[in-house]
Amino acid sequence: MAQRELKRDLSNRHVQLIAIGGTIGTGLFLGSGKAIQLAGPSIIFAYLIVGIALFFVMRALGELLLSKAGYQSLTDIAEEYLGPWASFVTGWTYWFCWIMTAMADVIAIGVYVRYWFNIPQWIPALICVIILLGLNLLTVKLFGELEFWFALIKVITIVVLIGIGVILLVIGFKTNAGPVTIKNLWEHGGLFPNGISGFLLSFQMVIFAYVGVELVGVSAAETSNPEKNIPSAINKIPLRILFFYVGALIVLLFINPWMELNGAESPFVKTFSLVGIPIAAGIINFVVLTSAASASNSGMFSTSRILYNLSHNNQGPSGFAKLNKNHVPSNGLLVSALVISVGALLSKLIPEQAFGIVTTISAICFIWVWGVILICHLRYKKTRPELQSKSTFKAPLTPFINYVVLTLFAIMLIIMLFAEETRPALLLTPLWFILLFILYWTRRKRGHGLHYDKR
Repeated sequence: MAQRELKRDLSNRHVQLIAIGGTIGTGLFLGSGKAIQLAGPSIIFAYLIVGIALFFVMRALGELLLSKAGYQSLTDIAEEYLGPWASFVTGWTYWFCWIMTAMADVIAIGVYVRYWFNIPQWIPALICVIILLGLNLLTVKLFGELEFWFALIKVITIVVLIGIGVILLVIGFKTNAGPVTIKNLWEHGGLFPNGISGFLLSFQMVIFAYVGVELVGVSAAETSNPEKNIPSAINKIPLRILFFYVGALIVLLFINPWMELNGAESPFVKTFSLVGIPIAAGIINFVVLTSAASASNSGMFSTSRILYNLSHNNQGPSGFAKLNKNHVPSNGLLVSALVISVGALLSKLIPEQAFGIVTTISAICFIWVWGVILICHLRYKKTRPELQSKSTFKAPLTPFINYVVLTLFAIMLIIMLFAEETRPALLLTPLWFILLFILYWTRRKRGHGLHYDKR
């Protein structure tokens, strides 16, 4: 029987929307409220700084992915330039990143559904996991279609918000909180009303808002034309950052003085309510529900593909390498769905702390993954000059910008150490890496070959 391989059934339309869907989620729709409370209007600069840094990470990833046709995941790149230990640790950490993120969104789904139905929140969370699992088991094209429509809802919501905000600004509309004006950015304590400390403390939620930006790289093995689609998706990231993040936040702050936004509720709900749309809360609740479902869908897709590649690299159980008749890694999907469903249990056991702890761990682990990409790119530039010279998608400002972004990531981790809310998760996360290194050396002693499949 011929070896089944992952199908390349994602078109450019799917890849572009996956790139949008992977970055617009609960971190923006819900987490931005808390971030604004910490930083005030300076939150705009925080989103710009992290967004620019991640654009350079993605350019480095894009050049690496296109430098060799055999790469099918981040673990292949880590293996090539840092060795088998980096492949093993990064592969399992990336799986863990998305598991944590998907857990957070499953928890959120249960809360959102309770807006309409008074039922235990673990029930809709579990139902969502089952539905997404069933759809992902069919074909990869269904994943692309799901993300297309999920992302479209998010895009329409933000476009409508920005459009309404511009109209209100032009006509000088007055809400219960005062007039809609550009002056709201600096008239209430200045751009940095809580000082530099508030600005720095907002970075954890900003980082979480961007998790998943590299998903276009994970889906690279399933694009029909990676040489064209990957550069196209990556080069549009700056425009997405300016419009969907910075643009939306500026409009929110035009309409609302920053101190009117409560960290416990979505600033989008607050804004639509202020401009007199009576069903605003229901509309935005539906949007954040689909946003959470989209993130869960992305998590289930990526974690199953990560397990598939780990198995092919002899870094995980061989069963994860098996594909069903639809060329989908069904075993990996089932295991990932089972672990993600633990989010429903967490929402019952520690409802107040679950979301914060899970999202912080996710952000910290994503910093590891993004850091590995930059370090691999530095190694590629130093050890493979022949590949670098032939590259048609060279990363700009390297190697200088790699060191700048790595330094920025280190500073962010130090900030998390000093923040009371993020410190516990930061201190817990090293246990994951210790466990992985122990597993790696145990497997190595037992004679398990740790190398990627160079097919």
